[in-house]
Formats: sequence, structure tokens, C-alpha cells
Amino acid sequence: MHIIVAGTIDLENSNRDKVLAEAKPLIDDAKSEPGCLAYEWTADPYLKNRIHVFEEWTGEKELAAHLKAPSYTGMLQHLGQAGIKEAKTQKYRIEKFEPVYDETGVPRADFFS
Repeated sequence: MHIIVAGTIDLENSNRDKVLAEAKPLIDDAKSEPGCLAYEWTADPYLKNRIHVFEEWTGEKELAAHLKAPSYTGMLQHLGQAGIKEAKTQKYRIEKFEPVYDETGVPRADFFS
């Protein structure tokens, strides 16, 4: 089972790029944690105050450890100082996953394996 965390964070001011640059050590630390398959914080190309969050974890135990780790608590503090206007994140438990493209190179919406 994998867990996906996805969402958006809107900052009060237009200092998003500075906030992301200063968060790089925290992001790098999170990426090195056990069970972290992806940990991406990116600037929205159209909304100057929005950050997109995408994380993938191998399981609940690994995500739980991350939520207690300095990379997470440090990010909370960092974002709090930057001024959060709104944050919307969700976690998704993935029971099955497979490639979008089948063995013949055709993209498929159904689960075929």
C-alpha cells in the first residue's frame, strides 16, 4: 500500500519563490527519510502565491514518522512565518497502481493487470 499526499498552500504575500528556496533543506531532508518515494513542493505557474505539494510514501508507518520528523515540524514553522492564507491537503491510500500505458503503448483509464 502506498500513500499519496497532495494539495495546495496559498501564501498571504507574493514571497512564494523565496519561501520555496529557503525550504529546500527541509524538502531535501524529507526526501531522504525512510519510505519517501516522492516529496515535491512546486510553484504554480499561474497563481503567484500558490505552492503545490505532492508526496508519496510506502505506508502509514513511514508517513507517521515523517509527521514527527524535523523536516515536517520545521516546514510547519517555516510556512507559519511566511503567512499561510489557505492550505488544502489530502492523503490517499493507494490499494492498486499500475502504468497509464499498457504493453502496446496505449493509454488506458481501466486497470488492466
